[in-house]
Amino acid sequence: MKIHVSKEDTTMTDKTTNLKAPELKDSERQPCEVWTRVMGYHRPVQSFNIGKKGEFQERVCFTEESAAQHKPASCCGK
Repeated sequence: MKIHVSKEDTTMTDKTTNLKAPELKDSERQPCEVWTRVMGYHRPVQSFNIGKKGEFQERVCFTEESAAQHKPASCCGK
């Protein structure tokens, strides 16, 4: 099944049958669990204490190319 998302319409459709994907209410959605590496361990961000959550929000992502130019990358999605 191929899914198509147009720029004009943000609803997903199946290209072969042209059916619209069902729209979910917020209460029906499954939350995304974000994991990160801290001190050599991978841990879910949700389990962080308030101080560590604050540090996580302040992190800056880098790519090799941007680091060579001493610029932060736009890869964090923030």
